[in-house]
Amino acid sequence: QVQLAESGGGLVQAGGSLRLSCEASGSIRSINTMGWYRQAPGKQRELVATITTGGSTNYADSVKGRFTISRDSGKNTLYLQMASLKCEDTAVYYCNADVLIPPFFTARFRTYWGQGTQVTVSS
Repeated sequence: QVQLAESGGGLVQAGGSLRLSCEASGSIRSINTMGWYRQAPGKQRELVATITTGGSTNYADSVKGRFTISRDSGKNTLYLQMASLKCEDTAVYYCNADVLIPPFFTARFRTYWGQGTQVTVSS
């Protein structure tokens, strides 16, 4: 089984910074794309950023230039450095990972999600 555990959320003032981490553990042979998503109260979950095994990144327009996604493949860990935070960034942040599942020769991946970490930005 595979587990994803986010950490680093909290309360921060507008203009501040936070760094989120997401560690994948369990029976992991390989991870493909990893990503961060967020869900604000009363809204649908939305993409924040993704990163491939090769390091290619994709960001939502709302966070471009303020957030940076990165990963340490050796540690199966994903990061999100958030700067210049705004009140509208307040949400529960979730990480996900596309994990290779057995039998491995089929090259099939399953998406796993973490439980989420709360980020609250106050004015």
